[in-house]
Amino acid sequence: MKTVLKWAAVLALGMSVITPAAAQDKGLVGIAMPTKSSARWIDDGNNMSKILQERGYTTDMQYADDDIPNQLSQVENMVVKGANVLVIASIDGTTLSDVLQQAADMDVKVIAYDRLIRETPNVDYYATFDNFQVGVLQAQSIVDALNAETEAGPFNIELFGGSPDDNNAYFFYDGAMSVLQPLIDSGKMVVVSGQMGMDKVSTLRWDPAVAQARMDNILSAFYNDKKVDAVLSPYDGLSIGILSSLKGVGYGSADLKMPIVSGQDAEVQSVKSILAGEQTSTIFKDTRELAQVTANMVDAVMAGTEPEVNDTTTYDNGVKVVPSYLLKPVVVTKDNWKEVLVDSGYYTEDQLK
Repeated sequence: MKTVLKWAAVLALGMSVITPAAAQDKGLVGIAMPTKSSARWIDDGNNMSKILQERGYTTDMQYADDDIPNQLSQVENMVVKGANVLVIASIDGTTLSDVLQQAADMDVKVIAYDRLIRETPNVDYYATFDNFQVGVLQAQSIVDALNAETEAGPFNIELFGGSPDDNNAYFFYDGAMSVLQPLIDSGKMVVVSGQMGMDKVSTLRWDPAVAQARMDNILSAFYNDKKVDAVLSPYDGLSIGILSSLKGVGYGSADLKMPIVSGQDAEVQSVKSILAGEQTSTIFKDTRELAQVTANMVDAVMAGTEPEVNDTTTYDNGVKVVPSYLLKPVVVTKDNWKEVLVDSGYYTEDQLK
C-alpha cells in the first residue's frame, strides 16, 4: 500500500521527474546538488544521473543555487514524490534535520554525497574522498614547490579555508596544517598576516570574490615591503580569485614571480592556469569513481543489503558516526597533468589547451 501511495503522489505531481529509464524502473532516486556555479558539481550531477539511469533507476536531479531554503524544498519534494533513496550534496550540512526526519518516517534511505550531513541520525551512508588527505596533498605540494623542508627560508605564506558550513572544509584545513604547522612552529614558514584557524581564514560558500577581496586586504595591510611566497588555497575557484588579486599588484611579472598557489577539483580553467605557470597544483577527485561508489550504495540499500564501506570511525556528524566509503585524491601539477587527467579519459587534451 505504501508503494502505491508513493507512486500516486508521483502521478499527482506530474511526470516531469520521470527519465527515459522509467520503462525498466527499479525505483526513484532523488539527487540534490548544491550549485551549478562550480563545474565539478555539474559533472557530479551528470555522472550520478547517467550511472543510475543506466542501472534502471528513475532520477530526479535538482540544483539549489547555493540557497538553503531552496534545497530544503527540493529534498522535501523528492520525499513527497516517492523517492526510495536520496543522494544529497548539502549546502549547509546542519540544516536538513527536519526534512530528513520526514524521509526516515517514509523509510527513505539517505546517502550523503561528498559533504557530510550533520546533526541528524537520519543519514545512512557517506560517499566521499579522503578529505584529510586532500589537505595533506595541498600542503605537501606547496612544501615540495618551495623546497621548504631543505631550504633555509623563511617563506611567507597565507592561508585560506573553505566554507564554514561545509564539514569537508575543516578536514581540508586540518590535513594541510598537519604538514604546515611544524614548519610554521620552526620559523621556516611565516603567516605574515597572523590569520590562522578556520574562524579567521574560512570563505563562505567557497566564493571566489570573497577570497579575492580578502587577498586584496592582506596584500595592502601586510605586504607593502614583503613578498608572498605561497598561498594555501583549498579550491580552484578560490585560487582564481587569489591569483587575480596577486596579479593586480604585479605578481607574475618579470620582477615579481607568482607565489606557489594550491587548489582542488582540477577544473579546466585552473588546469590551464597550471600549464600557464600561474597556479601551482590542484587536487583531482575523480567524480566518475564517486558516482560509481554512490550508485553501488543505492543498489545495496535497494536490495536490502549493506553497502561496501571502508571507514567506520572518522565521520562523526554530531549524532552518529556515519559509515563511509573514502576514495583517494591525486595531486596534479605541470609534471603529471596529462597522465592523470588526459590518459584517464577525464578530459581531452584539447579541453586543457
